[in-house]
Amino acid sequence: MPDTDEIAARLREKARPFSRFMIGIAGPPASGKSTMADRLRDALKAQGESAIAVPMDGYHFDDAVLNARGHRARKGAPYTFDVNGFAHLLKRIKAGEADVAIPVFDRSMELSRAGADTISADVKFIVVEGNYLLLQQPGWAALKPLFDYTIFLKVPEAELYKRLMDRWHSFNFTEERARAWIESNDLPNIRTVQSESATADLVIE
Repeated sequence: MPDTDEIAARLREKARPFSRFMIGIAGPPASGKSTMADRLRDALKAQGESAIAVPMDGYHFDDAVLNARGHRARKGAPYTFDVNGFAHLLKRIKAGEADVAIPVFDRSMELSRAGADTISADVKFIVVEGNYLLLQQPGWAALKPLFDYTIFLKVPEAELYKRLMDRWHSFNFTEERARAWIESNDLPNIRTVQSESATADLVIE
């Protein structure tokens, strides 16, 4: 991981004129977005700022919806998220509304918990993370203008594959099941992010 203290200091300088500063961290599955978001949030708070991390994954469609649409086997693809709902949330956050409730995805239960956290109006730094924050597809392309600064995590595909195998093993997937899921679902999502994302302000390799 990069020096998040240095990045936090740089962002604090850029954010001086703002009462609220929106940061988007994008990258393919298993690139380390949530870890980066948490570390950056903590670094900002350690430097005396108010900050919160907001995950995109809270806007997964429920499995019941995906099953009804025939999309369960591609859970995690761009069309398996409520992008319009997510965009609406970001607009409310950017506007500085008080006590905005945010959903959080619980991977152990494979569902989103509504209102799992809230953002008060006095929080300055909003660190948003998700695969498709910079995706140049209908719906998703409306997200990039909502961010004041964007970061993209660039990780070799072989390393992502290894990390994903470790992830799915931790959820008790067999070797065969993990490989099948990665190759049929995760790898297409990785390649979509890598080939269709807009250029970020900062690319971290």
